[in-house]
Amino acid sequence: LSQQLAELKDDVQSVPDEEEDAFNNLPEGIQNGERGDAMQTAIAALDAAVSALEEASDQLTEAQT
Repeated sequence: LSQQLAELKDDVQSVPDEEEDAFNNLPEGIQNGERGDAMQTAIAALDAAVSALEEASDQLTEAQT
């Protein structure tokens, strides 16, 4: 289970970075519009998901020791 969780975290971890790069490549007008806001919301949610996966992994490791 801990291996699967680590793999999932690795898969999800790259997504916010890719979304951030895509956001940074948008024209400023779009960044400041609804699409930019939606992308920033998605980036924040993905970062939170990565943090939650890291926390779950840490707790699982702690429970196994």
